[in-house]
Amino acid sequence: MKISENAVEILNYNDNYKEDLKRLTLEWLEKGFIVEPEDLKFIENPTNYVIDNGGFIFLARRNNEIVGTVSLFKVENNKYELAKLAVTEKYQGLKLGKRLMHVAIDKCIEIAAEQVILYTTKKLEAAYNLYVRLGFVEIKEEKPKYIDADVIMELDLTK
Repeated sequence: MKISENAVEILNYNDNYKEDLKRLTLEWLEKGFIVEPEDLKFIENPTNYVIDNGGFIFLARRNNEIVGTVSLFKVENNKYELAKLAVTEKYQGLKLGKRLMHVAIDKCIEIAAEQVILYTTKKLEAAYNLYVRLGFVEIKEEKPKYIDADVIMELDLTK
């Protein structure tokens, strides 16, 4: 899959992009979050951790540079977790995060997923507001699976 718009291509992940994915993920996490054991599993072997388990990883490329990413982790048959949304600082403000979110949601629709969840924190005000604009709503569960998350959100694709 390769979608061109405004000199930005959205690509499917393959292992040629492993170092780019690692760079983006760590850049985002190291801005004030804890790098958790699950993050390290993802970083060290994204193909095994995500794709081999029925998930997807998308990358944004601009000017031959990988500048953003988002992942969909398969939770169960019709349920996916949207995670690891990151855009490198130099390219923030260009709505690449929104574009990546649309690609991920469109993939969920294409594969007939019924539900997309995500874990976030209200400290990330711009991201939180983006999720709300895209139709995600807060849900109540015991507690988020990530240390830094204080909110669980869901997008119901059956409506």
